[in-house]
Amino acid sequence: MPDDTINEDELEIHDPKRTAAGVTGVRVSLQRSLSHMGLKNTAKTLLKLNQADGFDCMSCAWPDPDPENRHTAEFCENGAKAVAEEATKDRADPAFFARHSIADLSARDEYWLGQQGRISHPMVKRPGGTHYEEIGWEEALRLIGNHLNALGSPDEAIFYTSGRASNEAAFLYQLFVRAYGTNNMPDCSNMCHESSGTALTESIGIGKGSVSLRDIYDAECIVIAGQNPGTNHPRMLSALEIAKRRGAKIIAINPLREAGLVNFRNPQKPRGVVGKGTDIADLHLPIKINGDLALFQALGSLLLEWDAVDHEFVERHTHGFEAWAEHVRAVDWDVVESATGLTRAQITEAAELIRGSDATIYCWAMGLTQHRNAVATIREVANLALARGDIGKRGAGLCPVRGHSNVQGDRTMGIWERVPEHFLDALQSEFGFDPPRKHGLDTVDAIRALRDGKASFFMGLGGNFVQAAPDTEVTAKALGSAAMTVQVSTKLNRSHVECGDTALILPTMGRTEKLVTPAGEQYVTVEDSMSAVHASRGVLPPISPHVRSEVAIIAGLAEATVGRRHGIDWSAMAIDHDIIRHHISRVVPGCEAYTHNVDRPGGFVLPHPPRDSRTFETSSGKAEFVPSPIELLHVPDGHLVLQTLRSHDQFNTTIYGLSDRYRGIEDGRRVVFVHPDDIAAQGFAPGDLVDLVSHWDGDDVTRVAKRFRIVPYDTPRGSAAAYYPETNPLVPLDSTATGSNQPTSKSVMVRLEPHPTQDEANVGAAQDDVGADDSHKTDRQPRHLS
Repeated sequence: MPDDTINEDELEIHDPKRTAAGVTGVRVSLQRSLSHMGLKNTAKTLLKLNQADGFDCMSCAWPDPDPENRHTAEFCENGAKAVAEEATKDRADPAFFARHSIADLSARDEYWLGQQGRISHPMVKRPGGTHYEEIGWEEALRLIGNHLNALGSPDEAIFYTSGRASNEAAFLYQLFVRAYGTNNMPDCSNMCHESSGTALTESIGIGKGSVSLRDIYDAECIVIAGQNPGTNHPRMLSALEIAKRRGAKIIAINPLREAGLVNFRNPQKPRGVVGKGTDIADLHLPIKINGDLALFQALGSLLLEWDAVDHEFVERHTHGFEAWAEHVRAVDWDVVESATGLTRAQITEAAELIRGSDATIYCWAMGLTQHRNAVATIREVANLALARGDIGKRGAGLCPVRGHSNVQGDRTMGIWERVPEHFLDALQSEFGFDPPRKHGLDTVDAIRALRDGKASFFMGLGGNFVQAAPDTEVTAKALGSAAMTVQVSTKLNRSHVECGDTALILPTMGRTEKLVTPAGEQYVTVEDSMSAVHASRGVLPPISPHVRSEVAIIAGLAEATVGRRHGIDWSAMAIDHDIIRHHISRVVPGCEAYTHNVDRPGGFVLPHPPRDSRTFETSSGKAEFVPSPIELLHVPDGHLVLQTLRSHDQFNTTIYGLSDRYRGIEDGRRVVFVHPDDIAAQGFAPGDLVDLVSHWDGDDVTRVAKRFRIVPYDTPRGSAAAYYPETNPLVPLDSTATGSNQPTSKSVMVRLEPHPTQDEANVGAAQDDVGADDSHKTDRQPRHLS
């Protein structure tokens, strides 16, 4: 196999109105790294980023090549940005918090908050307080423990987890929470790939993807649906480049024609710097928002018509084929064309590419998972793979591409409000207490519980819950109504200012930092999107003597709350992470000999029965075909269907800057991308300022996001797009996917209303940004480089 696993994300956009040089990303990332970290730390961190003896990138969960195939610069532009943000020399210390009241911080935008540097000391806002003030660690932990032990029931507490937490921290966290007495463990997966896990568990018996990085290289056809690798998973582009050079056909299914799937210029190869780069997608299907279920059923109908089915696989390994076949044979093509906005000829072209492939991989991300019918859509993707026999063979399979570096690992370690009984049984056998069996609250239900006064304590292990969750105003008020909120964080964010009566910020070490305890230097482990588990070792000293590792924080909190109630030695696990890993090896399926396996270069891959042996842990013992009716979105007159998305200059809710050069946007974020004909039909012109007003049949609430500039864009008629978290206020809390309860952030009904006159808009902007530094305004008027 050639050594071709180059990892950079520079693209060339074939649009003379917008240019992006192949080396732009290298220049941008190096400039940012040098300005944030300085020369010494830039070299020290980037040369160890994603290396077998270094630390894992804290952004996306794309897998690493085998250790022998890694390059010196094994990172992408956005990975370098993430490191620069974490290893910045700027500090938000007690003096910073003394200068800025919570009211002042609340008036700042998210970009400004994130640029204030690393939080260096534990901080507390006491009841009635206007500022955060310094607090000692022991007092902070005692304050939290006393509060938790005074609650009427453990179920009044919510314990949220971000995908950044390591496996060791996640395992210890769920152990502490269950020893305390609740399963209320919502996590960020509830908002990103919960629909994938639900659908795949029903279809193939496991909620994880079935492919490896090697499979991507060996695929003959790759379907990429509802995903923008160039921005959200940039290192995926280098794998696609290898697949293309080996002859793979790539089908991109996405409302927007994204630059990353047009052309990839790899700056580590001469052709990427001075050549034309690599054209990625052979076929782009500009599908209408929420048309994917109809599309995949139409593809299945055509493949059945052509008898392009792996009958041997279907007969030996699946159940329910005939019912599914009968359903998709009867597909109504008028309904399909209406739902997708595609012609039968376009769909047929895609079906022919799949028919001509003996090994097809189906990739997707949140463009499929965040709809009312998301679970049905992903089951339909699985149906297609099953019909073709594309499970458990080289170069083929299902590939949900996860967006946060250890979100899959956290779930493996037991961070789940509905963890299986066998996991709880193993926990009981290992630690000698009977963990709670009643299912806990997911993200949406946790917000409802806080809103309704059924919960009064919230703890976030990383993340920015207020900005990540739907219905921002409702979420902010819910957290604000809590008696106590606790955030384990590296940097300042909105969730620190939308806080409880008592609020604590516990500053933690990041991936870049080296942890040394009395037992010696420690490391942590993570799991990527393809079930590979490996070690991560920081290289920089902690940013302050007053920050602690996530493991130490959790252990200290457990000591202050649970103590030795169950005979668990929490402090020993904080000192020696091998103790945690030994427990993991006896509790978590597939993690036997965990310490030995993760200590090898590159780590190990968890078992995956469908991939490894074509066995399926379903009720029938076979993979399940599950038919689903096609549901057409009802779009009220005068409305568009809005999808929320990232800019190129952000990761999840973290905003790195105000540039989205792949879409031609500079100096701002409040833009809405709309088809030129829709702009005219609604009586607007490009560049007009509008307010976005969402409509949902489930309630009569008016939700508004103000002052967005209209940008004409190549997207299907009736569709629109805008960046989150600015548009999260438009997503109703109670609008969720059937079966997974995941927010429907990719299908929001909106109408465009004229923003007040320019003079009024200027006054409003001034009021919105009281006290803000002009250089850090994310809502100043953006420029579209058209």
